[in-house]
Amino acid sequence: MAFAWFALAVLGAASSGDARAPEFDRPDFDLEVRPILSDRCFPCHGPDAGSRKAKLRLDVRDEALAPRAPGAHAPQADDASARRAGGARAIVPGDPAASELVARIHAESPDDVMPPPDSGRKPLSEAEKATLERWIASGADYAPHWAFVPPTRAMPPAVADVAWCRDELDRWVLAELERRGVAPAPEADRETWLRRVAFDLTGLPPSPVEVATFVADARPEAYELVVDRLLASPRYAERMAADWLDLARYADTYGYQADAERRVWPYRDWVIRAFDQDLPYDRFATWQLAGDLVRDAAPAETPRDAELATAFNRLHRQTNEGGSTEEEFRVEYVADRVHTFGTAFLGLTTECARCHDHKYDPLPQRDYYGLFAYFDDGDESGLYSYFTSATPTPTLRLTTPEQETRLAELAREVAGAEARVAGLASERESDFQAWLASGSTWMPPGPIARYPLDAYAPDGSLANAVDPTKPGATLERPKLVEGRVGGALEFSGDDNASFPGVAEFEHTDPFSFALWLWTPAPKPRAVVLKRSRAWSDAGSQGYELLLDDSRLTWSLIHFWPGNAISIRTRERVEPQRWTHVAVTYDGSARASGLAIHVDGALAEVEVVRDGLWKPITGGEPGALTLAERFRDVGFAGGRVDELCVFDRCLTALEVAALAMRTLGSAPHSSSAPRAPRGLGIDALRETWLACVDEPARAAREALRAARKRQADELARVEELMTMRDRPTPRTAFVLKRGRYDQPDTTQPVEPHVPTALGGVDGLPPNRLGLARWLVAPSNPLFGRVAVNRMWAQCFGEGLVATRENFGLQGEAPSHPELLDALAVRFAEDGWSTKRFLRRLVLSATYRQSSRARAELATVDPENRLLARGSVRRLSAEELRDQALCASGLLVERVGGPSVKPWQPPGIWEIGWGGTYTPDTGEGLHRRSLYTYWRRTAPPPSMLLFDASKREVCVARRSTTNTPLQALVLFDDPQFVECARSLAAVALRESTDSAARVERVFRGLATRAPEPAERAALAELFESELASFRADPAAAERLLAGASDVDGLARDELAALTLVASTVLASDASQTRR
Repeated sequence: MAFAWFALAVLGAASSGDARAPEFDRPDFDLEVRPILSDRCFPCHGPDAGSRKAKLRLDVRDEALAPRAPGAHAPQADDASARRAGGARAIVPGDPAASELVARIHAESPDDVMPPPDSGRKPLSEAEKATLERWIASGADYAPHWAFVPPTRAMPPAVADVAWCRDELDRWVLAELERRGVAPAPEADRETWLRRVAFDLTGLPPSPVEVATFVADARPEAYELVVDRLLASPRYAERMAADWLDLARYADTYGYQADAERRVWPYRDWVIRAFDQDLPYDRFATWQLAGDLVRDAAPAETPRDAELATAFNRLHRQTNEGGSTEEEFRVEYVADRVHTFGTAFLGLTTECARCHDHKYDPLPQRDYYGLFAYFDDGDESGLYSYFTSATPTPTLRLTTPEQETRLAELAREVAGAEARVAGLASERESDFQAWLASGSTWMPPGPIARYPLDAYAPDGSLANAVDPTKPGATLERPKLVEGRVGGALEFSGDDNASFPGVAEFEHTDPFSFALWLWTPAPKPRAVVLKRSRAWSDAGSQGYELLLDDSRLTWSLIHFWPGNAISIRTRERVEPQRWTHVAVTYDGSARASGLAIHVDGALAEVEVVRDGLWKPITGGEPGALTLAERFRDVGFAGGRVDELCVFDRCLTALEVAALAMRTLGSAPHSSSAPRAPRGLGIDALRETWLACVDEPARAAREALRAARKRQADELARVEELMTMRDRPTPRTAFVLKRGRYDQPDTTQPVEPHVPTALGGVDGLPPNRLGLARWLVAPSNPLFGRVAVNRMWAQCFGEGLVATRENFGLQGEAPSHPELLDALAVRFAEDGWSTKRFLRRLVLSATYRQSSRARAELATVDPENRLLARGSVRRLSAEELRDQALCASGLLVERVGGPSVKPWQPPGIWEIGWGGTYTPDTGEGLHRRSLYTYWRRTAPPPSMLLFDASKREVCVARRSTTNTPLQALVLFDDPQFVECARSLAAVALRESTDSAARVERVFRGLATRAPEPAERAALAELFESELASFRADPAAAERLLAGASDVDGLARDELAALTLVASTVLASDASQTRR
């Protein structure tokens, strides 16, 4: 519910003839009236035209004031006939008695009262009814929603106690406290403030030495020095990254059923770098949304990190489940990006407008798909590979400096070898002419395998005319029919023929295939030939010849679509006739190295893809196969004859000869070459260089070797999913009910921003344009959402409590002018996150004690007035990291692959399979930020403390309190080990039992224990010490582990370990005050 004491200025006015209530009695529409209308009325009478009842709209003033049709849904009250005369009006400014809305909210009949009893909305209270009547009486003015008006920076209000304020933000807080007659809290003691600021800025507690140093520092700038040290620490960047990863839905696995591992930790490390370097927040957002486009526009001035940051858009869940529809999930991914964009940067529930107009906010479905269109052009697949570990494209190559140097050397080697091969024609011309004049005979090398496909052997195999030891095989014998030459195979669409042990080519190998093909009818899609084990294009790692809309498509694929080369014929294959098809590849990893020949002639083709740089042989691709692939479209009714396999790139002359059935049947005389019509001396020269000339052969082998060295080095390069748009944009449509397969073709949409938020002229209609609109000064939400999130980081709750929702259903800001001033100042200060946080934590508001005061229990029970410091339980990450830090176990190495600390055994196995193997060494003791995050089985101890599952963008975690949480702190081996190590530290530092107990307490609570706490812990220590002395075996069981505890008294160590465990589970340790 809005806080009425912070009313915004009312915008808009009724007509001059409207009767008005006195100014002092006019309620604030945005903070008092709209929340009532939004919660009770807008579901049926709001922005969503699809769910609007009685053709009444109350979110737009002109429509709410318009006359209603006579007799339209009027209640059967005594004065109903008067209101119906000439048509009732829902709202009559200045006249509540004549307003249908007032009559309805006071109606007693369940058929007439609003909201209806069966609407699921609670009835209006008498106070709410009175507010609506006062509003109508005062003229029924409407005003824009506060969050949709660009922020302005007002002058800070005057306050009586100016000396209390340390920053201008304090004046807004103090002004309201003074107005309410509430005094701010006294300053927190230094120990409390230091613990507070250390956790808020670094997520880790201060050490006892840091506490003692600060408490003793009498310099006026002592607080500033602490803050500057914390902000300069790598710990600060890690703490900031931990929150951002919830918004970015970061995880180390894809999610869904298989939940396979993916390598995305370089994005996490970039986030850490960005916060450490204080990358301006506007650039931080722009790079994540469109860093690839920024880099394209200014490659010399833009670092690789800009493109790396776009992994933000790819961190959603992805699937490779069998039977999944690629386009369905691609649309889901785009929808997730819209949701994430709306939540993280706009603080809006954009996902509510996917299927219909938003029921509360002015976000029609068409505007939702305007945002959708910005993200719809990603050059991606909706599935990732099931059989291979290929990274879904588009990707960024994460080359190291050493790799870049080596790859540059190899690129020069390849370029030199290619130049030598290209120069062979002129270099060897005299030798070619001499050979031509000599009248020598020649025979091009034949295929490495030839399958006539005429008949089955008794064992069901298909004869290989070149190598009988490698016959073809069939599981279900395709039908034998008359072929182009002898017999042929006719396929049903479910059967196939496979040829093990041949054609195991890599993308650096030149190779060719030739066959006769017959199709009964035009084919939208059919597999003709392949060596890949997958049913989806994305998973089809290998090579393939398909019919795509009856056009031949020849491809080599690492991951489709971004790491592949592919060409497609412009002409369609003619059905009901035999067609000779030969496909060739020269080993260059370029689309220009692919060719398709039809009936002996080079076909005109279009390039579909041209970006192969990784291997094509992963994922157990199996054998060369005709006519079928698992869960793909087989070659139903299609026939194949005379399959030939070559381990080289055939020349045009060879292909033509194959089509004429002359290759291999007789020697070719160079003095009278039988070249088909249209192929003359150039074709013969090409064939001579390819098949006869030894120096040319050696040059080609040198090129092949150079390409292999380059490919081997490229195969070692890591890559990261990023964003890259298609060469040609998709046409986006409004999707009926949000369904991927139900585009409303009458409603095409161009990329555009929500109309209610205003646009910026001259921006490109792509993600970069969206990013520039987002960070423009006119954007009403970007700055507010960002500063509100940082305010929550420091004060426990945002000025807007609903951090994820600044829309009409969200809470109004407790201090609206302060929020706006902070947003404007954040931009004016260059979007510096460090500078902004420094202001907050050095303010007088932040330095207040958090001790509860009786007088605030009724005035401000939730501390929305900020009359005291905030109190919060530490996050899941902070609880574990505090234990590691206090115990001396924390390994403070920044970045790198995710680690696997201890967790209970069997969780992965019970869930979705796999075995969780904890790390050894430093991997056990890294900060929780680096813990491996499997979506279907997140770290259980962190989940119990309300960590996000990271399946979707989360702007605000819940906070629960359960008995299981105490059990984790007492019994989880990670926390037991920390307690044991902290106890060992205390034992080594002192021989006095009381000092040891205090050292344990100070290490976890950042203060000395209160007398009652000291007494209870001392009693616990003595009791447990006596118990372990009586049962040494129990002490040994407790102390079992890898921590260094040699040379310490086992009974004392065990007893102090339990003291440390008790403190770990206490409020003093779990809470930041």
